[in-house]
Amino acid sequence: MYQYRRRLTREVVFGNLALGGYQPIRVESMTNTHTMDTPATVLQCRRLYEAGCEIIRLTVPTERDAENLRNIRDQLRRDGIDTPLVADIHFSARAALKAVEFVENIRINPGNYATSQKFSNNEYSEEEYLKEMEHVRLEFAPLVEKARQFGVSMRIGTNHGSLSDRVVSRYGNSAEGMVEAALEFARISEEMGYYDTLFSMKSSNVRVMIQAYRLLVEKADAELRYPYPLHLGVTEAGDGDEGRVKSAMGIGALLEDGLGDTIRVSLTEDPVNEVPVGFALVKKYNDFHLVKGEKGALPLKHVIESRNKQSHHHLSSQELPPFNPFSYQRRVSRQIAIAGMMVGGNNLPRVETEAHTQLSEGHAVFEEVLLRLASDKPQDAIRSEFVSVRVDSVGDLEALDDLLGKLGDAASFLVASTADVALFALLLDRVSKVRFDIVEGERLGEEFLHFLDQERRAVVELCFIHEGAGGAVPAQVLAHFAEKLRNRGVQRLIFSVISSDLVFVYRRLVQAFNHHVLDYPLLVRFRKESSDRLETLIESAVQTGTLFCDGIGDMLAFHTRLSVDDEVHLAFNILQGARVRMSKTEFISCPGCGRTYFELEKATAAIKQRTVHLKGLKIGIMGCIVNGPGEMADADFGYVGAGKNRISLYVGRECVEENISELDAVNRLIDLIRERGKWVDPPCGLP
Repeated sequence: MYQYRRRLTREVVFGNLALGGYQPIRVESMTNTHTMDTPATVLQCRRLYEAGCEIIRLTVPTERDAENLRNIRDQLRRDGIDTPLVADIHFSARAALKAVEFVENIRINPGNYATSQKFSNNEYSEEEYLKEMEHVRLEFAPLVEKARQFGVSMRIGTNHGSLSDRVVSRYGNSAEGMVEAALEFARISEEMGYYDTLFSMKSSNVRVMIQAYRLLVEKADAELRYPYPLHLGVTEAGDGDEGRVKSAMGIGALLEDGLGDTIRVSLTEDPVNEVPVGFALVKKYNDFHLVKGEKGALPLKHVIESRNKQSHHHLSSQELPPFNPFSYQRRVSRQIAIAGMMVGGNNLPRVETEAHTQLSEGHAVFEEVLLRLASDKPQDAIRSEFVSVRVDSVGDLEALDDLLGKLGDAASFLVASTADVALFALLLDRVSKVRFDIVEGERLGEEFLHFLDQERRAVVELCFIHEGAGGAVPAQVLAHFAEKLRNRGVQRLIFSVISSDLVFVYRRLVQAFNHHVLDYPLLVRFRKESSDRLETLIESAVQTGTLFCDGIGDMLAFHTRLSVDDEVHLAFNILQGARVRMSKTEFISCPGCGRTYFELEKATAAIKQRTVHLKGLKIGIMGCIVNGPGEMADADFGYVGAGKNRISLYVGRECVEENISELDAVNRLIDLIRERGKWVDPPCGLP
């Protein structure tokens, strides 16, 4: 929990490559062509191969599709493309038994495989439960035996919301149910002596996804013979920045925990677009494959072994996580007011950004601050709530006074930062919050604490600038100051750290605050100087999103080279992805596959355009029933493919209209939202 250690798993073969063990974390994708369309599928596989995709998955809904895998595989191999292929199976055991002959891996969904009823709400007696479990065994065992015969590995891939009625009756539609569904199939595999297995625990809810994988590792590693590899992914992540951020949050949180051997970023876009996002996500962790030592490069094997040896002892209370890794609970903090806006407690996490323009630039900094504070759409909740400016000199102080005068009523939301004690004292009565930067190696005398003893206008944020010190140092320093100031009766404080390893540093900070019973709010800060936009999105989402998913953070602030709009939207996308602040419509849209018979990307864009202003509403947009009412588990409304150019509409999991023409379906969805009392008219300028 406090430093990166990769979980060492059993190595599983995928044709010409392997994953798990000491192998790099692999990047895969999935075709969205119809598997019976050999030329289109081969062409898309070639494009994925050229993009660097390491594993390609194809949907296999029927035996005919399974049989056609032979033609697809043979053409690819003739073209010199030896990328391992995966057959994606949901319901059909017969399709699975045929597909296993032509691929390197087969994925089965334990919630759909060998089950009939869905969403029946039936209660199962112990006898009925065991009887259906025996039916599963009879259906699944032949596939296990044939996979072993052909040397094919298998992914047991559970999806949140598509669990069997039997499992739901006992465990609910929960992370625990997802884990048990997978373990049922794994037990059968191990009983038959088949161990070429990997797992996935996917959900469109990032928090559920993270919790399910952690729980799986906890239970599977205690029960099963081997620690099996993990395939990571956030299903139905959506498109654009939202899809990339949501995927990075879920996948990245687990990679930070040392979990994951292969990943897929699911975007409602051309599958080729998923590949660079995947490689951007795993780069940091794959860079651990060679670590420079005194005698040159150390292979990953030695790095993992040395780290795992350190973790094989009993965990002390100081090493346990400072949060519940299996269930969301927000860290308890006190409530304080900044410019009349409440922070901490049960209040929504607030967003702060930092002006790029210097105070000395006069009118330019005024325009940037206004741009950050006031959206161009009057009803748009996506705007920076506080804007910070840097004060490094007396001249900056004078420019700040001028800026505050120009801002008028908005001046309350301007905050300042400095590392100079004298300037810090002068700022305390000028702005609503002052950030004081604690720089490594510099000592602060008692006069600094004296300024905080007095009643001042400003809330004080103490920020440790973490650069070369050990990972525990920021927590030690900030906890020391927090305890001293609490003993002096200082109430209105916030604490933060700027670091490149935010996840581990903040975990240590929470641990230290818990130890000293300190409940001051925490502001999660992330600085990224890269000009690479994707890299900035990915790292920001991983480092800050992980913390908010684990209940850590009362405010969020960024220091990046992104544009004003991009930076503000990034903050709100992360908070929404963590389900801690809903500022716009949540779209749960699948990437599509060979089961999709309507224009998924076009429909998603049309629905987004019409409904994006509906704050807090969740809309599922699914290519087919497999990714339908189950996998959009907590959506308010659903738009689900029902056949060629046909759509069914859902309210929750209830299908309320079937087989509507695709031409009419978006308008009918809007009507349905109106009828259910969830519609509000859009702001001026929106359709």
